[in-house]
Amino acid sequence: MTLDKMTFLEVLNQAQDKDFLAEVAKFTLERLMDYEVTTQTGAPYYVREEDRKTYRNGYRERAFDTRLGTLNLEIPKLREGSYFPSFLESRKRSEKALISVIQEAYVQGVSTRKMDDLVKAFGMEGISKSQVSSLCQEIDTKVKAFQDRPLEGEWPYVYLDALYIKVRELDRVVSKACIIAIGVNETGQRRILGFALKENESEIFWTEFLESIKKRGLKGVQLVISDAHSGLQGAIAKTLNAQWQRCWVHFMRNILPHIPKSHMNEVMGLLRLIVREEEPQEIQNRYRKVMDSLKSKYPKVYDKMKDAEEDVLAYRHFPKVHHRKIYSNNPLERTNREVRRRTNVVGIFPNDASVLRLIGEVLHQIDEDWLQHNYMSPASMQLLLNESEIDNDSI
Repeated sequence: MTLDKMTFLEVLNQAQDKDFLAEVAKFTLERLMDYEVTTQTGAPYYVREEDRKTYRNGYRERAFDTRLGTLNLEIPKLREGSYFPSFLESRKRSEKALISVIQEAYVQGVSTRKMDDLVKAFGMEGISKSQVSSLCQEIDTKVKAFQDRPLEGEWPYVYLDALYIKVRELDRVVSKACIIAIGVNETGQRRILGFALKENESEIFWTEFLESIKKRGLKGVQLVISDAHSGLQGAIAKTLNAQWQRCWVHFMRNILPHIPKSHMNEVMGLLRLIVREEEPQEIQNRYRKVMDSLKSKYPKVYDKMKDAEEDVLAYRHFPKVHHRKIYSNNPLERTNREVRRRTNVVGIFPNDASVLRLIGEVLHQIDEDWLQHNYMSPASMQLLLNESEIDNDSI
C-alpha cells in the first residue's frame, strides 16, 4: 500500500506539466488491471503461493480512447490462459463499425427519428462527412485484409449458410443475401473462411463465392454442412469434391408443417432419438424404424424422409466424437445470430459497403475469439485425416 501511495504521489508531481486527469486515469486503470491479474493468477508480484494458478508474462500495449484522450495502457499477459481488462469492451472494433454505419446513414440523409436518437446516444451529434469518410476508410482496409487473407492447411469440415439484409438501393429497399462460410481445420480450430454480399442465393453466386475461397487456399474438404437450398447444392457439387450433409435441424423444420400440432412433440421426440445413436448402422436402423412408424399416419413425412435419408445421415460416416457438431448447421446458426444482433440495430443499411463493413468487423472479432480454443480435438482430426480406424472412446 505504501508503494502505491508513493507511486501515486510521483504521478501527481509528473503530471504538473501534462494532462493531469489523463495521467491519474492511466495510473488508476493500471492499478485496477494489476488487481484483476493478481486475482486471476492467485498471487501478487514477487510472492510465492502454493495456490498460484499461473504467472505473468510481460505486457502488450493497447490504446484506450476516452474523453480525456487516448491512454496508452500496458495490459498484462499470462503464461497460461488469457487476461482482458473488465473495463475495456472486448468487441470494440465491431461496435466502431456499427457506429460508422449509423454515422453514414445519418450523414447521407436517410436517417429516421430512431436513427437520430441512436446517433446522439453514441455521442456523435454534429458528425461531419470527412470524419465519417476517415473512419469508414480505416475499417474497410482492415475488413478487406481479413476477407482476402490466404487459407493454410486442410479444412475437412465446411459450414455454409446465408442471412438476408435490407439495403437501400437508389429509391427502394431490397433484400440481399450475406453468405458466410466457416470451417474446421486439420488441428480442430474453427475459423471464418469467408463472407460476401450477393443479390440472392442463386447457384451462380454461390459458385463464385466458393471458387473465391478455393483461390485463397481452401482444400482438403471432406464434408460440407448446409441446408437444402437448390442453388447452394449445385454450387457445392460443382466446386467441392466432398460429401454433403443436409442440416438435420433444417430438415426437421421442413417436415414439421406436415404434422398436426397436437402430435408435433411426439414426432420431434422420435426424430431426436435418431441423432442420439452413435454407431453408424444403429443410426440408419433407428432412422428407418422411425420413418416406417410414421408411414401410415403421415405419408408425406415418410416420403420426405425416404428421399433425404442419405443426405441427412451423411455424418454417420465420420468419427463418432464429431457427430453432434456436424449433423447440423448449428455452429453457423449461432454465428448468424451474433451478426443479426448487430445488424438489427441498423435495420436498413444505406449501401452495400456499410453491410460488409459491419458484418466484416463482427466476423473478424468472432474469428479471433475462436482462436482461444479448439472446436474439435487435434487427435480426432488427425485420425480423420489419416483415414485410420478411430477409437472414439479414447479421444
